[in-house]
Amino acid sequence: AEAATSTSTSAGKVTGSKTARHPDWFKESFLDIGEDVSEAADDDKHVILFLEMNGCPYCYKMIEENFKGSDYSDFIQERFDVIALNVRGDREVALDEVTSLSEKALAGQLGVSYTPTVLFLNQANEPVARVNGYRNVKDFKQVLDYVDAKAYQTQTLAAFLDQQKADGYVFRQDDQIQEATDVGDLSGIKGPLALLFEDAACVACTELHDGHLAAEEVKQALQPFTVVRVDALSDTAITAPDGGKTTQRQLAADLGVSYRPTLVLFDDGTEIARIESMLYRFHFVGLLEYVGQGQYKQYPESPFDYIDAKTAELTAAGKDVAISDE
Repeated sequence: AEAATSTSTSAGKVTGSKTARHPDWFKESFLDIGEDVSEAADDDKHVILFLEMNGCPYCYKMIEENFKGSDYSDFIQERFDVIALNVRGDREVALDEVTSLSEKALAGQLGVSYTPTVLFLNQANEPVARVNGYRNVKDFKQVLDYVDAKAYQTQTLAAFLDQQKADGYVFRQDDQIQEATDVGDLSGIKGPLALLFEDAACVACTELHDGHLAAEEVKQALQPFTVVRVDALSDTAITAPDGGKTTQRQLAADLGVSYRPTLVLFDDGTEIARIESMLYRFHFVGLLEYVGQGQYKQYPESPFDYIDAKTAELTAAGKDVAISDE
């Protein structure tokens, strides 16, 4: 008993976990999603599945800032039915008449790697938009508008978002970043490759460069990579990592990149993971290490399996881990 006490005292702490209280207007669902969609359709509304995890600081931030604190929270309540699901939960979810599985199994089936993952369902119980990770108030409102207007019937989310943009960002120079136009053939790059998708209307790109990309620990994590910037609104011809002839704009579309900045991480021409939302420093570095160090080979299911193992190793060594920068 004394040894156990000594070990627990010397172990490091994990800080930054936060759990938000849901707005009281989140739907108390019986988790029959088909029935929920039908009820929403009667009022010409859409269903949002908010897939979260206990202690997730990004889930907390999104609930507090977007669902509760924004000037459009009433709009969400009026136009959407929001159902919260725990990606590690055991409650049974009936997706439709033939598919029923636990919350955890559903998260696996949907390929949830980030929390929150926000899935929008149309009135035929089909997914029409998806947000992987935190989105700020302005960016999330544009996704809500896309779904509420049923713009998914005629265009992709990426095309819709591009229509809302106004130029104002000038690409930042960085010794670690090459330009896709200078590289030309992305298929010739061996080993880890990080494609940084930006555009002239990228609001969050300045924050990325001033924040994570300026930090020494991030520069260190990027060293194994060839880092190439892709202008997602440019029609300049390039060769894609798979060898196909394309343009920078078309490559973004083919990869489903709707948010900028996004980092798509490859190893030997195969996409392994991507960073397409705001991440705190510990997770940002962890994602880069997952690909750059080849950790995905040991933890093929999810980068967060590696990050959890890294956290356990650090705390066992008596080091504190802050999973949030706030």
